[in-house]
Amino acid sequence: MHTGRRVAMAVVGVASLCVYVLAAIVGYRLIVELWARRPSPAVAAAAILSGAVIFGLVSYWAGTAQLKRSLDAVELPYARAPGVYQRLAWLTERMDVQPPSLLVARLPVPNAFAIGGSQGAIVVDRRLFGFLSGEELEALLAHELAHLENRDALVQTIAYSLFQNLVGLLVLLVLPVAVLAGGVARALALIRGTPERWSESQLGRVQRNALGVVSLVGLALTLVVLAYSRRREWAADDRAATVTGNPLALARALRKIERASTPDLGLLTPLYVHGEDDSPLSQWLSTHPPMDDRIERLVERADRERTGRFRG
Repeated sequence: MHTGRRVAMAVVGVASLCVYVLAAIVGYRLIVELWARRPSPAVAAAAILSGAVIFGLVSYWAGTAQLKRSLDAVELPYARAPGVYQRLAWLTERMDVQPPSLLVARLPVPNAFAIGGSQGAIVVDRRLFGFLSGEELEALLAHELAHLENRDALVQTIAYSLFQNLVGLLVLLVLPVAVLAGGVARALALIRGTPERWSESQLGRVQRNALGVVSLVGLALTLVVLAYSRRREWAADDRAATVTGNPLALARALRKIERASTPDLGLLTPLYVHGEDDSPLSQWLSTHPPMDDRIERLVERADRERTGRFRG
């Protein structure tokens, strides 16, 4: 019985090896043919970049429209909050952005976020009107307007689309090698009668390393996008402080939001000004800087500006 099993495994292994060798030959000829017809590096780069931009734009517009539909938000009537609209108009006059729609909703936590698209909008949790002062709400609106002014969501979506294309191109280059190496390793393991040890062979390690390279590149590019997102939060804080001339108002607003927030934000986490700062790993994987760091930075800016006025 044991001998018959070994023979059957050897036969299956030889058949598998033949299939993988044939696939390798066909794949090699296809690669040679494609290489012979390859476009110039400039054309290839332009095609990748154009595809990323087009796909990013489609994803951005579709995602924005879907997000707006999913929110149970209504436009804030002017008569209900004329002071808020006056502050919003004052801010937009000083920033390079069209006046957005002002929507109110009951969000998972008291917070606010900006939505781009054909018509920008700022969604504000209705509870913010209860515990933020006029200056604090103005500073928070300026922060969100800064995101709209710089089209941060659009740029990040296009960048992520470009990185996805680069990872996809890497997969196309590495996957044939990984599949062939893994297939031959399994076939040889069957022939030897040790199919469970295929991954311990040299070819099995080649497959793991090839797939590991793709995973590492994908992780690295994701970290780049997240780091860019955190930089845009710093920039939006700076822009809000510059426009309002009151860094402490934004610092107070962020502190109040942090105290009123809970860690469970659900699927809308990337849209909120609240940033998790529980561990170094969470900071690397967060779209927002730690809240304490943002507040400390704003307080230091206020101190510098106050000192500069005294010296002047």
